[in-house]
Amino acid sequence: MQPITVTTLNNQIKSLLETHYINVLVEGEVSRVTYHGSGHLYFTLKDQNAAISCVMFKGNNQKLKFRVEEGMQVIISGGISVYTPRGSYQINCHTLEPAGSGALALAYEQLKKKLEQKGYFDPSLKKALPKFPRHIVLVTSKTGAAIQDMYRVAKKRWPLSKLTLIDTTVQGENSANMIASHIKKADALGADIIIVGRGGGSLEDLWAFNEESVATAIHEANTPIISAVGHEIDFLISDFVADLRAPTPSAAMELALPDQTEMRIFLDSLMDNYNTALQTILHKKETHLKHVFQLFEQNSFAAKHNLYQEEIKNLTQQFKNFFTLSLQKKQNSLNTLQAAFENNNPAKRDRKGIAQISKEGKKIDLQTLQIGDLFFAQTSKVNITAQVTQKENLL
Repeated sequence: MQPITVTTLNNQIKSLLETHYINVLVEGEVSRVTYHGSGHLYFTLKDQNAAISCVMFKGNNQKLKFRVEEGMQVIISGGISVYTPRGSYQINCHTLEPAGSGALALAYEQLKKKLEQKGYFDPSLKKALPKFPRHIVLVTSKTGAAIQDMYRVAKKRWPLSKLTLIDTTVQGENSANMIASHIKKADALGADIIIVGRGGGSLEDLWAFNEESVATAIHEANTPIISAVGHEIDFLISDFVADLRAPTPSAAMELALPDQTEMRIFLDSLMDNYNTALQTILHKKETHLKHVFQLFEQNSFAAKHNLYQEEIKNLTQQFKNFFTLSLQKKQNSLNTLQAAFENNNPAKRDRKGIAQISKEGKKIDLQTLQIGDLFFAQTSKVNITAQVTQKENLL
């Protein structure tokens, strides 16, 4: 047997392995993961007893929806390739799936965890929606059923708002980049609300709204954004980042716009309350005005003049009463004096057998005279001087 070179041996091994193991399906645990700057992915796939090197070149690596991490259990498909200069072999991976769960589900959880740690879901960052939006921008496809549902709801609920549609591809290759770009475009329009969404579909159809570029565009927007993707059971990354999540596109329009019927009822109620409140205020003001007017009348010049006149009238009456009473008293006294005068009138005293007895210029009682006293007996016509010669008491 003739010896062969190492290169020849390695080439023979390469030919044998690469032709025999064109497509293998292998499950194992990932370790020693390296994302190279070239875009290639290098890692080792191992089990309890053995390990094998793996490579996923840039073209295939870019198709992965999730990030390969240390310790992850995966299933890979690919072919054996030999690197002849070192005599080493590896698996050239064409596809890579997480074992036990789908790649999309894993990618979803990975991105959700990443964005949550970056604060994209922070409730304090959520912007409130205006109650009466004047301008709403719709970032969705012009051909989908969702846009027609949103137009219908808007016309029914609040036709006063302006709607601007930015036609957007919402599924397929490069759709995430277009959605992110159109969100930024909508944000620059100065609208009141942006609605980002589409109708229902499979997880693959909705996947663009689970991309980090879309989440970042929503997070960085200054305009309040409603995420309305798929059906009520669908929860996308955009739902967690947006300021408000709507279960469907039509529900997003209901959340964004007031109901004109409810508003009419509210305005009627408001008008009734206003009228009631106004009547109450007017009644209170009228009562207060009447009270003030009464106080004014009580303190007015006319009222004071009348009061003074009444006081003068009362004083005059009191004076009249006092004068009349005093006059009556004086009249009574005068009558008494007149009666006394009449009784003591000398002309009336000149009755037969009656004379006034005096002694030493003073009127005295006849009983006080003693025998020998000199006294005078006087009438209006005569004055007699006499002396007591005899006295006899009759009782």
